Parts: sequence; structure tokens; C-alpha cells
Amino acid sequence: MTRSTGGPVVAGVGPTPTDLTVVRLAAREAAAHGRDLALLHAFNWEAALAGPSAAGSRDAAEELIARAAAAANEVEPGVSVSGEIVEGAPVEALIRRSETAFLVAIGDGGMAGCGKCVPADAPAVQLAARAGCPVLVVRPDPPPPGPVLIGVDGSPSSRAALDFAFGCAARRQARVIAVRAVEPGRPDDDVLTSLVAETGRRHPAVPAECHTVRGDPGTVLVEQSRSAQVALVGARGDEPGRGMLGEVSQTLLYHSPAPVIVVRGLVSAVPAGA
Repeated sequence: MTRSTGGPVVAGVGPTPTDLTVVRLAAREAAAHGRDLALLHAFNWEAALAGPSAAGSRDAAEELIARAAAAANEVEPGVSVSGEIVEGAPVEALIRRSETAFLVAIGDGGMAGCGKCVPADAPAVQLAARAGCPVLVVRPDPPPPGPVLIGVDGSPSSRAALDFAFGCAARRQARVIAVRAVEPGRPDDDVLTSLVAETGRRHPAVPAECHTVRGDPGTVLVEQSRSAQVALVGARGDEPGRGMLGEVSQTLLYHSPAPVIVVRGLVSAVPAGA
């Protein structure tokens, strides 16, 4: 599957302050990639009808969308913003929209600060595992103006993520830091340098650095991400099957302090031989 060539950046909108952080970062992504921004709020009609006023709940949902649109316009006034209220669970609604989206953004739900207690059914985990396009998981705190970090293991999934990372860096006028973690005792075949050189030829204006580091891949990438403005990783090294995340992508998603883009749905978008 390839991502929609004309799809928007889709941001999930909820009632917490972090949701506005999601919207602002999604607006910047939309501006950087020349995309529209679509705001999506999932409205639970069953819960609303059980409450004192379904009309009041609908009004509150419309207020959320209006507030989110204003926040997006403040940071990126040139981005076209639309809003939609749909019925159903938020994750399922975002998964459906991911089939035609360029990228979907969601808050991390406090994952980065809760140690090892991340539940497998956390919304960001479910979305990153099942979406049909790249998923941006936003942290509560704004990222530093650092490089674009990408983890590379040589698999088709990570090669697609590498190409996406160069595109992100080009639009941000940032440099790429490509990291390959090699576990102790395993040989280093120097695949990283050649892959970065090949990908860099399609993005000649983007400076890039290659770092091969001995250590556990997830731990290495989390540590490297502390100075990154965004960290990218393929959904799963041995191929991006729906409903699954690899161990490294899970570790980065759970513990990186930087926003994380879990890249999926792009393997066939990488030119053959690249």
C-alpha cells in the first residue's frame, strides 16, 4: 500500500490541552508538506443520548473543532483547515481516515512519562499498529529545534522510513541523523552508509550524518531522540503487517521524549533499487 498522494494531514481532536498541541504540530506538518489539515472529532451518540442533553454534547463537540481550527490558524494561517464530527470510537475513526490520509496525528496519552505501564490498547499504540499511513504521536512538551532522527536496519520498512525522513528534513530545513544500532556480538555490514547515500541523492539539499552504534536498538534510538525535533521509525522491520508493531518501534513510541512518526504504508513508494 502507498499513502494517498493528495491526502490531508488528519489530526484527532479531543477535550484535553494536549489535543491542541496535537493540532498545532499537525498544522506545521501540513504546512511543511503542502497539505490541507483535517480535524476529526469522534462523537459518541450513545453516550450523548444517555446524558441530560444530546444537543449540548453536540454543541461541545462543535466548540472543540472551532477551538482547534483557531489554534491551527494561529500557527499556520496559510493552511486550509476543515473539521468533521463523526460517530464512533476515536481510534476506529482515525484508522478509517488513515486510508486516504497523508499522515494522521494523535496525542501520546502520557505514554512517555509512565515507564513500563503502557497498555497495549492505548489509543496511540492501536493507531500506530493499524493505520494505513504514517502516524505522528505528539508529546505534551514542544520539541527542540534539533535534527530529524531516523532508525535504519536495512529492511524495506526502514528504507521507506528513511526516504520519508529525508522529505521531512527537506521541508524543515533540518539535517538527518540516521542511526543503525548493532547489538553486541553481531557484525556490522556497513549497510547504513550506502542506504543514506542512495536516499540522499534524491534530496541533495539535505545534510545527513550516519551513526552506527553498538547497543540495544530501542535503547539507542530513545537516547538519540532526546535532542531531535522528531524521531522516525518503520512500523516493523520484517514487514508492516496491520495490527503489529516491531519491538524497536514500540520502544521508541513508548519512551522517546520527542514526537515520533511511525512510518507505514510506504514500502512500495520507495523506488526499486533505492
